[in-house]
Order: sequence, then structure tokens, then C-alpha cells
Amino acid sequence: MTVIAALTEALGPAKVLTDEASLAARRHDYWMVSNLRDRFGGAAPNPACVVRPVSVADVQTVVRIAAARGAPLVPFGQGSGVVGGVIVGPETLLLDMGAMNATRSIDPLNLLASFDAGKNGMAAETELAAQGLTAGHWPQSIELSTVGGWIATRASGQFSSAYGNIEDIVYAIEAVLPDGSLVTLGKGPRASAGPDLRHVMLGSEGTLGVITGVTLSLRRAPERQAFTAFAAKTMSQGFEFQREIVQTGWRPPVMRQYDVRESKRLHDEARDHTVIMVHEGPAALVAAEVAAVGAMAQDLGLAPLPGKIVEHWMGHRNHVAGWDQILERKMVADTVEISAPWDRIAGIYETAVAGVSAMEGCRASSAHSSHVYRSGLNLYFTFAIQLEGSTAMEGAYFEAWRRILQATADGGGSVAHHHGVGRVRRGWMTTELGATGAALLRTLKTAIDPRGIMNPGVLIPDA
Repeated sequence: MTVIAALTEALGPAKVLTDEASLAARRHDYWMVSNLRDRFGGAAPNPACVVRPVSVADVQTVVRIAAARGAPLVPFGQGSGVVGGVIVGPETLLLDMGAMNATRSIDPLNLLASFDAGKNGMAAETELAAQGLTAGHWPQSIELSTVGGWIATRASGQFSSAYGNIEDIVYAIEAVLPDGSLVTLGKGPRASAGPDLRHVMLGSEGTLGVITGVTLSLRRAPERQAFTAFAAKTMSQGFEFQREIVQTGWRPPVMRQYDVRESKRLHDEARDHTVIMVHEGPAALVAAEVAAVGAMAQDLGLAPLPGKIVEHWMGHRNHVAGWDQILERKMVADTVEISAPWDRIAGIYETAVAGVSAMEGCRASSAHSSHVYRSGLNLYFTFAIQLEGSTAMEGAYFEAWRRILQATADGGGSVAHHHGVGRVRRGWMTTELGATGAALLRTLKTAIDPRGIMNPGVLIPDA
């Protein structure tokens, strides 16, 4: 019996899709290179089939059949990943979690909400908002991503500087391991019961199991929200401003700093680097924070800007050009997010932006910061390169990535902040973790998934 026949017999034909449209729609995620190859040749093949489970038991059945036959199994949320986390082969079983989208519970007393892993992020947030609650997790992809995908990629949201990243928000994770067994990781608000095994699944990108359920720790909706914006003469001045704010103890949920090029896209009158903030929470706290931030800006020589700049960003922050529009112009483009300590970040910014700017056909090389920590912050680089021919375009794409990640590694930063590793960063994992750390990750993968069926080719560096 073929693997497709075995799946159909166990689950029923409605859950096992083999039609061309279903297969083609899930061949890959939203990685620029996959879209480039679709347009100019070299597109990924279709998977063997698409499986649409509706229960945890269904997922266990699929995993057990895949394990027994050694069939590659790739979990799929909504395909919003941008680092090549999903690329299939003709033998791949594509596990589409989209039908597992139930809200399991919302608990206002304990501020907890449990969802199936395939629950759309915005749908989850809308249900929470109806009860005066929020998860506080607002990735740019919130309308296009799932709560399980947030865990799998170790995601960050735009309000993370106060509310934390997904690892700070997740309470419990339910997952099916590569042998088909079920595990629930996380039981209390905090535990000292050995290593925190939730982190085995956080950032695992489908390589260590299938996330089937997620419980998030919530917040009450904020009482008040306010906006502030400031102009910095240099990127370093803006970095110092942000460092002073967060190390003093203030925590605006949104703290973003744009270089001059990106500031001009943010507001037409921009002449300098722009720092924007969203303050929210109890009204008295917001008022105090706005006053304190304004005083720090004055002391450090930053000029105030109109709050309408932030209002505009709030209304348009998730609107970006699609890859088709960019590829039609014979351009490749992407964003590359990294992080570094305060004393390293300015040097990385200068080196990476200059390195990409020097490339043939470069039309844009810029950066902004979007997530701030007491010990450093992230940078979110953007590049666009225009060349003739798909081979030259793809080569330039990877070279731009290389220059940014090399500048980051040489400068003492981390080469990945919140999009994950996928395929585009996999070769950098030994640089990131060291040879011993990379070997430890491979050991973990081999122990949990000895047959190597779970999303092969992603995350785990070659020996």
C-alpha cells in the first residue's frame, strides 16, 4: 500500500488532497527565492499530497504513518514564512494545519487562552479583544500567520519592547513528536522542574515535531495609548536615546528607529533619523512615561516630531509591496533582522548598509531598529537590487544576505532575530552557535527524530 493510500484509509479521502491546485498552493512559503524561481524557472516540485488534519489524533496518525515509511513530513501553517522554511520534494507529505483552528478556551481570571495551532493570529486577537484582553503579540504577519507558526519560528511582535517576544508570552505548548506520541510542555506560570522543555519547540521550525496546541499568557487591554516621535541627527544618537530609556526602566511597547532613507518613507518631511514610540497601559503610567521620554530627548538633543507620524505608522504598518510587484521590475529585495549589544550595533549598521550599497544594481540599502532590550537591540535591514537575468538576480540576493550576516557575525551580533532560520540562514548556524553548539543541536535532532523525517533541510546545520 502506498503512503497516500495508507493516509486515505486511515483519515478518509476528504483529509488527503492530491489535486494539482491544492498541491501547487502549498509547495513553498513566502520566501523571495521561491517566488523568484516560480517566475523565472526552477520552481519547487509539488508534494506527494496535502494532509488536512482536524484533530490531534489525526496528526498523530499522520506522523506515525510517515515515521513507519520514512516519508518526509513538513508542517504548514499559512505559508507566511520568509526564510525558506517550507520547500517540498515529490515524496513530501505536506501537513496543512489550517483546519485545526479552534479556540479551546479563554480564561479571563488567569489570563490564559488556548488555541489549536492552526488558529489565525488576527482571529485569535479579535476574540481576545472582545473580552477586553490581548496577547500583546503583533507580528507584521498577524493576519497571515498562525499561533503555532509563532512558536515554530520563535517570533517577535511589534509591541515586544514591553510585552516580550513569543517565548515570554507562551504558557504551554502541545506537540506531537516524530514517533507520534503527544507531549504537553508547560503547566504553571513558572516552574523549576529541570530544563524548560517548551524551548525544544520554540524556534524548532517543524524539525522536532508538530505543534498542535498553544496556550498564551494574556494581558488586559490597555487603558490609554499615546504616541511620541523624535528626530536624531545620527543613528548613534538615536541608539543612545533608546538605551537610556530602557535602561532607566521605561518600557514603551513600540520603540522603532529609522535611518534617513527609511525615515523619508515614513514621513515626507524627514531630514534626520526618526525615532517613534507607542506608549500604553494605565493612564497615569502612560502620562509619566511620555513626560520622562520627552525630557530625555531634550537632554540628549533630539527634536520632537508630530505624533501623527506614529498614527500613520499604526494605520499602515503591515502594508508592504508584494514580491510580484518587485520581481516585475527585475528586482530582488528582502529584509534581514539581526540583533547585537549596544556597543556593537552602530558598527554593524554602518558596515552592513555600506556593504550592500556597494553592490552592482543596488537601489536601496537601509535599516531600522524595531525591538529594544536592556542589553541591546535589533536591526531590520532592507535591500533592493535590480539586475538583468534570474541567475544574476538570485546571486545578488544571496550576496546581499551574506554581506549583512557577515557584518553581523564579525561585529559580534546574532544573525537571526525573529524570522527564523529556514534555509537562508542554515549555513550560518555554526557561526551562530559555535561548532559545539551546532553539534549539540544535531544531537538533539537525531535523538528526537532518528529517521530525519521532520522538515528535512531546514534549521539544522550540516555536520
